[in-house]
Amino acid sequence: MASPEPPPALPDHPAYQQIPTVFADLRRQLHTRDLCEALDLPIVSKHTENIRSKLKRLVSRGILIEAEPGLFAQPRP
Repeated sequence: MASPEPPPALPDHPAYQQIPTVFADLRRQLHTRDLCEALDLPIVSKHTENIRSKLKRLVSRGILIEAEPGLFAQPRP
């Protein structure tokens, strides 16, 4: 029997530690704007684009999924 793969490593930046916690706490899919609100960030282009790029990086590492364009979620086990 093969042992399960370890979870992918999160990047070191503190935002990458906070994002999965928000998804775990809210237990729902989120748009970038929703995540900015949950992180108490102003809804301005600078912040939403920064968070969007972080979400895309987490998707590329298999930590999150993009259920549909712009809608992110934790993968189901």
